[in-house]
Amino acid sequence: MKKPAKAKLTRQMGLLVVTATGVSSMVGASINIVPFMIHRSVPEIGPYVLWAFVFAALPALMAGLAFAILSSAMPRAGGSYLYASRGLHPYLGFVASFSQWFGLSIVIGVIAYLTIPFVRDIAVVTHMDQVAHLLTIPWIRVVLSLGMIWFFVWINFKGIQTYSRLLLPMVVLIFALGGIVIVSGLFYDTNDYVIALETTAATPFIPVNEKPFNWVTFLSAAAVLFSSFIGFDAIAQTGSEAKNPTRNLPLAILLAILGVGTFYFLFTASVYHMVPWSYIALQAQTTDITAPGMLSLILPSGWDIAILAGAAIALINDLPAMLLSVSRLMFAWASDGIFPKAISQVHPKNHTPYVALIIAGIIASIGVLGSHFAGDFFLGIDIMVIAMLVNFLLMSVTLLSIPRVNPQLAGAITVFRNRKLQLVTGITGIALITLFLVIHIYKDLSKEVEAWYFHSTYVWLLVMVLGSFIFRYHWQKVSSTNTGTSNFKTLPNE
Repeated sequence: MKKPAKAKLTRQMGLLVVTATGVSSMVGASINIVPFMIHRSVPEIGPYVLWAFVFAALPALMAGLAFAILSSAMPRAGGSYLYASRGLHPYLGFVASFSQWFGLSIVIGVIAYLTIPFVRDIAVVTHMDQVAHLLTIPWIRVVLSLGMIWFFVWINFKGIQTYSRLLLPMVVLIFALGGIVIVSGLFYDTNDYVIALETTAATPFIPVNEKPFNWVTFLSAAAVLFSSFIGFDAIAQTGSEAKNPTRNLPLAILLAILGVGTFYFLFTASVYHMVPWSYIALQAQTTDITAPGMLSLILPSGWDIAILAGAAIALINDLPAMLLSVSRLMFAWASDGIFPKAISQVHPKNHTPYVALIIAGIIASIGVLGSHFAGDFFLGIDIMVIAMLVNFLLMSVTLLSIPRVNPQLAGAITVFRNRKLQLVTGITGIALITLFLVIHIYKDLSKEVEAWYFHSTYVWLLVMVLGSFIFRYHWQKVSSTNTGTSNFKTLPNE
């Protein structure tokens, strides 16, 4: 009797869905929270947030170009892991992507946890005081956050069509409702906001206009804001499910970076045009603030509800795309034999890596609990920033090394084939990303915390050590097989 064919991932994602996956992974906390809560993480940044945001886009652009170039030659699930393992070294590919996986998985939980205050703000604006009060109760916030995560695990499990039907309308709403903020900046300014504050505050607020510029502070803020641009790696993870991947993966990465980058700049500039930066900085020290929550004070009734809804949708929409990303990363490891083989199992009907999705949901749930008990979600974001900076640094190095390490795959590159252009991209990326990495680690290690495990650098190093042990154990098993490690010079089978 003939053995049934093993289920596999199938190519069902067109350019629109692939691009939407990257956009969804980037827009959310990255636009509605981080550019304003940055005043808690880097309190001395003052009025220079917008320019730090712009500067943060430069290494992201270099990394994005490296991803686009490498994805054209290696259109398979695994993204950065696959590129570094084939074009640099399997160990570096695994441990860097392992820390990336850990950071992103934790941040999924962080985002789910942060979504609840947005829903609370909607309840406040619509005068649903009882609902708003319930959403401030800690155990209810945790339960709702966990519920969201497992709902989107289920959406991903159901398959690409279900995922696409949810994702695309939400992306349209994100840009449409976020556009209200951008347009509002044409009609209101900080004077209007101060007047609105006078009618609600017990004591008058006096804005501060100037603050000395400091390069170390500026670069520290830019390193944190860099986290806003990392979602395009999710596009690379769709390599085994994208249609016409050698064209659509690079194009989707570039569309996501340029489109979202422009949206970020306009949105953030509009908010800071309406709300005094000194008021944002003051509020960030005492409470978890959001852009819509602050703007609800000044915008007409109805508009405030719309932008709150847009922010909530943007945050929620992070979850399915990021779950897809981390599950495909685990799938790629398992397919290569450097993670338990069972994790590469694909559902025969839905063609989704269901075991990997379940594990992603479990780790994300730990992120919710960590956010709750740590009391500061920036720890999770800082872990992710270090992991992604190292990951993107390796992508730039891979761009330099691949012709020597794997000339066959280097010859398959179809985007920016000019070697001089590749070298400029790689070297510039290495310089900028290394600068950001050094600054970010310095900021983390120099701050005073209650315990060593609140230093994201130490947590990241522990994850790297764990990843090294996992790699060594499975690498020895792979090396003892008939084919040995020769598979790491070729692409995985479709």
